[in-house]
Formats: sequence, C-alpha cells, structure tokens
Amino acid sequence: MIDQALDLLLKKDMAGFAGLWAEDGRMEFPFAPEGWPQEVSGRQAIHDYLRDYPKMIDVQDIPWRKVHVTADPDVTVAEFDLEGQVVATGKPYRYRYIVVITARDGQIVEWRDYWNPLAAGELA
Repeated sequence: MIDQALDLLLKKDMAGFAGLWAEDGRMEFPFAPEGWPQEVSGRQAIHDYLRDYPKMIDVQDIPWRKVHVTADPDVTVAEFDLEGQVVATGKPYRYRYIVVITARDGQIVEWRDYWNPLAAGELA
C-alpha cells in the first residue's frame, strides 16, 4: 500500500491518494506544531486536507524508502524521503518521513505521520 501511496504523491494525484483511505479512515500528526491539525478524520476530510498539497510542495522524487514488516499483518511502518521544491519560494525540499499505516480490506484506516514539524516553517 505504501508504494501505491507514494506513487500517487509523485503523480500529484491527491484525489487518488485520499481514495486509499476507508470512509472513516484518519490521518494523525503526533508532532504537528500549533496551528496545524493533530488529526484529520474521514476520507472526504482527508481529500480536502490534501487537495492543495502540490501547490505547497512540488514532490519530484522519492530517492529513498524503507518498509518494515511488523508482527501485525495490518500494520506497516515506512520511512521515506520526499524531494522536490517549495512552490512559494522555489527552495529545495527534502525531508524524511516516518509513517505507521494500518490497513484493513485494502484500505487505510489509520496513517500516523511522524513528520518533522520544523518543515512547516519551510513552506512559507
């Protein structure tokens, strides 16, 4: 599932990316700074949250990824780098992400995104 999700990010297909979630799936951001959501629940809310992502970050490559198998077959831990450009400034963008994904019946029910909150300051 992570490979499909990352491929959709590269294609800037945010509707397809959000479509990977179950109707009641959620995204959680444990390290979100003040002013950023800690959680987004429901496929439509996830779509709305992600819709403008390509207007902030032009993801051009995923130069590194590592997927960890867990004892729970429904849970995947993935590490990956996104590389591209901050659209507003033209500055290079490269950050490592760690996500814990729980999927059931081929759909994401939970995506915990341990992204670097300092990266938020780079987007302005």
